[in-house]
Amino acid sequence: MAKRFISAQPSLSEYWRAVILFGKNTTCYKFALARSLLNFAEQQRTRISLDDIALEFSKNVCLHLKNNDRQGTNSSNSFLDKCRSYNASQANIDELISVTKKQGFNYVFDRFHNLTGDKLPLEFYRKDGANSGNIILDDNIFKLLETTSLNDLDEEVESRWRLVETAWKLKLSNNVVAVNYDRDSENFFKSDKERRKSVTSARGALNGYQKGECFYCPSKISIQPGSVNLAEVDHFLPHTLGKKFPTINYDGVWNLVLACQKCNGSKSDKVPDKKFLDWLYARNNWLMESDRPLRETLILQTGKTDKERFNYLQKVYNLAETSLIIYWSPEQDKEPLF
Repeated sequence: MAKRFISAQPSLSEYWRAVILFGKNTTCYKFALARSLLNFAEQQRTRISLDDIALEFSKNVCLHLKNNDRQGTNSSNSFLDKCRSYNASQANIDELISVTKKQGFNYVFDRFHNLTGDKLPLEFYRKDGANSGNIILDDNIFKLLETTSLNDLDEEVESRWRLVETAWKLKLSNNVVAVNYDRDSENFFKSDKERRKSVTSARGALNGYQKGECFYCPSKISIQPGSVNLAEVDHFLPHTLGKKFPTINYDGVWNLVLACQKCNGSKSDKVPDKKFLDWLYARNNWLMESDRPLRETLILQTGKTDKERFNYLQKVYNLAETSLIIYWSPEQDKEPLF
């Protein structure tokens, strides 16, 4: 699926997002390294010492441990335990850096550029052959930030990390509801004994799959509050249909896309042209392949098999047609992203 996400003429942002969104997530290390790389690139640093990256990497992990104590499929190892000790003021920064250098980087440096069964044809960093363990940021990461908002990329990493750590904490299986959507806050949340706990922004969680573009038109979108092109969280099929069909969860992730303000405003409560239903189906397949916890959520909301999920979308679209006969298309067409 990651290969299908990458187009015939791929951009650097597609390669980066493929790494973040896809693959087996057994630890938080990929996300911690990604945020570290973005931070060093923002500082325009090209050669990073092992001590410096160990500090940045471990602080990212320590911060997440404060909010979610499970940071992998295995709950503990010597590196995570040292991070916990540091958070509890039972270890100093030198001890944290030392353990990070010995244990925290196991495999992640070599595997960061790997996709399932394959490897990216380019790199965002490489090891410094002259100084074992140090890394050199490649021109690719600086070029990436020339064309794509650093803040958006960082928010996408953070959102994906928060979703995955939620799955680790809940030890999700295919029959457990993972996340729901709150229309007022525009966040994904999980329910815990009748309490809601916000997981992450829906914008940050969905933007990478749309490659920073409006779902319906070629317009570039941002996920940063206050941005002039701030994306709107759009219900593909209007949530107002819930009054007529109360058994259908129109706030489900299967029905949420990001749209530019112009498309969201003109579409309003109209039904999108049927070609967009195919796009939604393909986008949902990307969410499925991205794994926990959106995969489990989609299975519960739309079906276990590919056929069941396709038939579900067709069914709810047909119901929408019986109630809202006004079809909508954007003023500006584009090649499908999905």
